Amino acid sequence: MQPEHYDAWYASRRGAWIGGIECRLLEALLAPRGGETLLDVGCGTGYFTRRLAQAMHAGFATGTDIDCASVRYAARHDPGAAYALADARRLPFADKSFDLVVSVTALCFVEEAQTALSEMLRVARRRVALGLLNRHSLLWLEKGRHGGHGAYRGARWHTPADVRNLFSGYPVREVSLRTAVMLPGGGVVARALEGSLRRLAPACGAFIAAAADVR
Repeated sequence: MQPEHYDAWYASRRGAWIGGIECRLLEALLAPRGGETLLDVGCGTGYFTRRLAQAMHAGFATGTDIDCASVRYAARHDPGAAYALADARRLPFADKSFDLVVSVTALCFVEEAQTALSEMLRVARRRVALGLLNRHSLLWLEKGRHGGHGAYRGARWHTPADVRNLFSGYPVREVSLRTAVMLPGGGVVARALEGSLRRLAPACGAFIAAAADVR
């Protein structure tokens, strides 16, 4: 998908609703403190980098991605942040370079997800948050089966238990996990029922957000 098309989807009615829910959930789990630095690994067009940095009043935000076109697009649309071409499995930063590190669905497309998470934890001072696709969701039934469809083709879908296992063995504490986007259609009914369905089936949202403190 071209960067322009990706950002245009988030400008649509459905995309804005989903993007807003995901950003608010990640922000709540990151629990940022004013002026902290943020690294977004696999930032794509910088949509989440921009949204999270603005919401948390970040001291400085940096985004990295392996796709040249996306990095160029992000830099053009967010001159207040730094964007760099980098592989999530080999981040070009010193240990504990950022207060907060986040990655939104990028690890769903990284073959060596454990290596990427290890790198994220290495460069984080305080907290790491992940956004992942939930295999126990309606969205997986619609888009994830048989190798995935459209933008989800080739994506790896996780269960909440899988996500907790990702952090297992690393020097972290207090792993928090929540899901959201219960009815991914984003229509009137989906919006009206989102809160109720989260309470009824808290592990079944399409989007898994997990965060852990770095020791």
